[in-house]
Amino acid sequence: MRTKTENLRALVRKNKRWDLVFGILGILAISIAILTLLALFVDMAITGVPRLSTEFFTSFPSRRAANAGILSSWVGSILVMMVTAFVAVPIGISSAIYLEEYARKNWFTDVIEINITNLAGVPSIIYGLLALGLFIYTFGLGQSILTAGLTLALLILPIVITTTREALRSIPQHVREGAYACGASQFQVVSHHLVPYSLPGILTGVIIGMSRAIGETAPIITIGALTFIAFLPPAPFSGDPPAGLFDWLMSPFTVMPIQIFNWTSRPDPAFLQNAAAASFVLVLMTLCMNGLAIWLRYRLRKNIKW
Repeated sequence: MRTKTENLRALVRKNKRWDLVFGILGILAISIAILTLLALFVDMAITGVPRLSTEFFTSFPSRRAANAGILSSWVGSILVMMVTAFVAVPIGISSAIYLEEYARKNWFTDVIEINITNLAGVPSIIYGLLALGLFIYTFGLGQSILTAGLTLALLILPIVITTTREALRSIPQHVREGAYACGASQFQVVSHHLVPYSLPGILTGVIIGMSRAIGETAPIITIGALTFIAFLPPAPFSGDPPAGLFDWLMSPFTVMPIQIFNWTSRPDPAFLQNAAAASFVLVLMTLCMNGLAIWLRYRLRKNIKW
């Protein structure tokens, strides 16, 4: 009969074999995903990079593919992202700090947490329909940059709240206890210790949320973004009469995903090259944002001393 030690060794060998199998399957799965994305990116680059030029970035859309550019769309994307960040970041971080550090744990906060988790998985088109009814029909903000920014802010707000709470939870409890022992108030503990220490995680979550927002199309189409626009929002204090400081918020707009969608629907193959070039620029913008998040997280974590 086999001894207990032999049975245990056989069980360990069996588990190691299964670990090896799962490890190989995991490597194959991630390799297929990375190679697929790489192949698509390379094909897009080969098609679109020859179209990139100074004129492509400084020209408005045109009915002629050779003259068409992305000036109005990349400017619109940047302005919409500015509004999105200005609204979502302070509200999201403040909400997360309140829920994690100040709110009492009861049924009401449990309901809020469940709703935040559920909202993170809601399809983006639902946010577009919500914005259509709330911001356009109820508040009368129109099909403007402000409406688009508020819509995308609602979209990424659950992401910002969730990542900020996780970053706060990662701070060891002894940091709080040590600060309280030195006589710090709760506000001082949060502002002087918890937020600075959790800043790498917070910034990472914010930039990931912004990276998702910059590529969204469905909610922007729902609120009525223009597919063809040959002008820019009014710059502050320009024109006759001079535009106000925030007049650009109420201007019609378009964004990069809308421009790409418009070009891919054209029968002329030259517009497909334009779409590939614009897609390449959009992917690079997203990669730069994610790279910035990784760099900030690395730099800030180097300066943290527990």
